[in-house]
Amino acid sequence: MGGSRPQALTTGYKPRVGPAHTLFSVIYTTIPNRRPSVKDIVGYVKKFIYFYFGRCPCILDIIGYIRSMKEKILNTDHAWKIVGGLSKPGKMPGWSIGIPAKECNTGGKLQDKEGSVCNDCYALKGCYVFKVVQDAQYRRLKAIKDPRWVDAMTMLINSKKPDIFRWHDSGDVQDLEHLQKIYAVCRLTPTRMHWMPTKEAWVKKYLKFKPDNLTIRLSSPMVNQGPISSWPNTSTVVTTKATCPAPEQGGQCLDCRKCWNPKIKNISYGKH
Repeated sequence: MGGSRPQALTTGYKPRVGPAHTLFSVIYTTIPNRRPSVKDIVGYVKKFIYFYFGRCPCILDIIGYIRSMKEKILNTDHAWKIVGGLSKPGKMPGWSIGIPAKECNTGGKLQDKEGSVCNDCYALKGCYVFKVVQDAQYRRLKAIKDPRWVDAMTMLINSKKPDIFRWHDSGDVQDLEHLQKIYAVCRLTPTRMHWMPTKEAWVKKYLKFKPDNLTIRLSSPMVNQGPISSWPNTSTVVTTKATCPAPEQGGQCLDCRKCWNPKIKNISYGKH
């Protein structure tokens, strides 16, 4: 479910941007390749009203959604303000979006655990602790609840080069609503490859709904711990024999795209 339709959206596809079109696109790209019955359509509409809001929507959700339909996102500057801006990590060849590492759910619990990959988290030191960076990350976190967020993110990612995007150079997926919105953005940016590292094991339950152009890697929680075997794609942190080539390339990805490649089962990173 959610695998075959997006492949038909080939290079050059430029989706219309609008909240109503977002919901339609999510439904369209998830219906199987057959003529749906009326029962199918009713079921999918119910499911993806749930999908878009992340839960059964209350009246305030619906009012907010209807209002957002009336407000057209005019340009990328407008979209940038809605989402709180993107981030551009120096190592990465493309763009990302960072939210506060202090607000990680699983990672927040690991930050005080000695020997965990989060105990010495890079996103809790260096430039990441500057007030201007923290303020921007909290703006982005708050913006996720904006009903225009999916459409604004779609416009920004489709406007950027190169054709790759990393979810969360800082922070992690917050909840089911956040994950579902990420899925919607990925479906609406079919010419882009997305990568999302996470420590949230509950995401596995929803991998079957994942768009084909999104690779989600579960990160093992402890340094030198092996990959989690029950996940199709993973990442680990090691003190020796890392497979990430960045340290030998001046700390840059350059032309490496292993993290975005679902055929690469595990990526091991050298401990920072």
